[in-house]
Amino acid sequence: MEKLEKMKVSEKRSPKIFLSGSIRGGRQLLETYRFMFDTLEEAGAEVLSWHVADPELEKTEMKMTEEEIYARDMGLLVKSDALIAEVTVPSTGVGYEICRALVLGIPVLCVYSPDKAVSAMVLGNPDHLLKARAYPDKTSLNKIIIEFIRSL
Repeated sequence: MEKLEKMKVSEKRSPKIFLSGSIRGGRQLLETYRFMFDTLEEAGAEVLSWHVADPELEKTEMKMTEEEIYARDMGLLVKSDALIAEVTVPSTGVGYEICRALVLGIPVLCVYSPDKAVSAMVLGNPDHLLKARAYPDKTSLNKIIIEFIRSL
């Protein structure tokens, strides 16, 4: 893996981040979710929804009811300073989390691969709390994430 510059968030309180990525819609970007999780932690952020980057998540969630999953995720979201969503893989759950965050006044960063078709409901959303950015590679993804959490 290419060597990335480690950029620390300013020495203020660590931001609490809700990381959102496709689970039931497909786990093909698990490596990207893990990279995002690592980037956030290295920058000093606290990732509340670390389970999104857990390769064993499906096994864990098989033991949970739908209501328990919902309560866990919504409980973490309301404690978050921001939501960062990988939206390349279409996911009803990710879209729902984005909408809930915006309703709650929580800033949202949506990142996606530039060669994929992303929902107009994300890219066309005029809400000032939502930013959508394409990343062509991991170096760019790292910089986009760091810039966003520094702006919080």
